[in-house]
Formats: sequence, C-alpha cells, structure tokens
Amino acid sequence: MNARSQLWTPLAAALAGALMLSACGKEEQTAGQAVDETIAKVEQKSESAAQDLKQAATEAGDKVATVARDAAITTEINAELAKDNTLSALKINVDTSEGRVMLRGTAPDAASRERATRIAAGVKGVSSVENEMTLEPPQS
Repeated sequence: MNARSQLWTPLAAALAGALMLSACGKEEQTAGQAVDETIAKVEQKSESAAQDLKQAATEAGDKVATVARDAAITTEINAELAKDNTLSALKINVDTSEGRVMLRGTAPDAASRERATRIAAGVKGVSSVENEMTLEPPQS
C-alpha cells in the first residue's frame, strides 16, 4: 500500500461515518454547548426557585400582617369592654382570627351580653362577631 492510500483510507472512513451520523439526524454536542445548556438549565431552575421564594415570603408577610391586625382588633375590643361599667374585661375572653371575633366568658345580664357584641362589632376591621358568653348566675 502506498502512502497516498494510507492517508485516504482513514479519511474516507471518517467522512463516511460523518455522513451516516448526519443522515441519522444525530447531532453531537461540543463540551462548550453541553456546559452552556447546563448553565441555562441551572439559571432557569434558579429563577423558578427565586419565584417560589418570593411567593413564600409574600404569603408569610400576609400572615404576619393578618396576625398583627387581629391583635390590634383584640386589644381595641378589650379596651372598649374595660370602659363599660357593667362588663368586666377580665371575665370576657376575646379571640380574633382574620377579623372574626369570638367572645367567651360571662356577662351579668342579657343586655350586657348584647352590648359586648355591639362593642366588638363596632371596632374597625371586625368582619363578624360570635358571642358565646353565658349569663352569670343571679346573686342571692
């Protein structure tokens, strides 16, 4: 075999292999392309994780704001109840959740019980009032 055929034989085999690969529709990635593709995937996942984190932070902030509003409502209702001469703020438990107020405890009479409901309902931010207060037994 002469030097020319030794050169052309491997070259022809490589060319034939390249043609077969292209005919099959297969494309091989270079190392740089693989790195770029991986970086793009990581960036996409990072953006998704950042969006998830942002959403979680927003939800947590909303929950904190709701708890703070509820605490302010409860405090204001307790202050208003303390101003009433016949109601004892110490005998009434006020719980607030998302603007909904629950009154528990005792009242000296039905009119005082209803007044507690009106006082609670009159506080800004209250969406509803459920009064589970009982009447104190009559004193003999």
